[in-house]
Amino acid sequence: MASSEVGSTAVNVGSSMRERPTAVLVQGLVKRYGSLEAVRGIDFQVAGGEIFGFLGPNGAGKSTTIKILCTLAQPTAGSAEVAGYDVVGARESVRRNIGLVFQDPTLDSYLTAEQNLRFHAELYAVPKQFVDSRMRQVLEMVGLWERRTSLVSTFSGGMQRRLEIARGLLHAPKVLFLDEPTVGLDPQTRASIWEYIIDLKQREDITIFLTTHYMDEAENCDRIAIIDHGQIQAIDTPEALKASVGKDRVQISTADDDAAIAALDAQFGLDAGMHDGLVTFSVSSGEEFVPRLFAELGVPIRSVSVARPSLDDVFMSYTGRTIRDTEATGSDAMRALRQRFRGR
Repeated sequence: MASSEVGSTAVNVGSSMRERPTAVLVQGLVKRYGSLEAVRGIDFQVAGGEIFGFLGPNGAGKSTTIKILCTLAQPTAGSAEVAGYDVVGARESVRRNIGLVFQDPTLDSYLTAEQNLRFHAELYAVPKQFVDSRMRQVLEMVGLWERRTSLVSTFSGGMQRRLEIARGLLHAPKVLFLDEPTVGLDPQTRASIWEYIIDLKQREDITIFLTTHYMDEAENCDRIAIIDHGQIQAIDTPEALKASVGKDRVQISTADDDAAIAALDAQFGLDAGMHDGLVTFSVSSGEEFVPRLFAELGVPIRSVSVARPSLDDVFMSYTGRTIRDTEATGSDAMRALRQRFRGR
């Protein structure tokens, strides 16, 4: 059932602990599609005013979770509340309080930017006396006011994404969901979109819940949930997650990578693997370890690099592989599946 009041969540953002209303509450959430369990009993809370990120590879359960939270899919088990309303028992109340930017474009390209927003205002019953002023406000926020009479078909991919964000904000939602908001965009446009997202948080009293598989984007979140195979592996601030790894990442290229991996285990007790085509392992004080590595490995080393912990290292620490490795495996599986169907 819907609740008329939202609880509070203590969230450690930066160095201070602040009590803020809970914008999203998820308990034991499960989603199955036949024998496939896409979401496997996850629990988390999102505080009001946060930029909260779901970080994980394609197929990890990110989009499925967002669909449930936005009432576009029914959970198999568990419960979820958004803005204080149950996503099953109070679907209309949830929808009135959220904005959603889908991973795939959903604009009407044969309409102008203004016409797209006016249609959205009709769907959400925005009072007519507020539509013009609110439309100008959100279009100026994303830098598209001067292009309001242009057909969407004339917009670049980045402009269309900005327009979708403006549309999602038009009815003043309490929670804005962004499902892979910059997927398919070039790095410069991605950076521009993030400038608008951060500015949006400062201007609007809103919670932003986004999914991404880009490490640099996850750095902009107040907190991150690392999700893999439908399960949450860790939740914390980006800095706290990186600090939890506590080790440097060392990557080496050798004359015999298999022998190097075996030697790292035998000589130093280190668990190494191949990532990005290089022998990769984690060790404390990596720079101090490198001279010992050259002296004792017993396998010729062609190159070596040492990096402080990153979010990719965090993901590898909790899942045993990088997001890039995970997505490559997923792509290989999809290609194999397509080949099987073609062969029938």
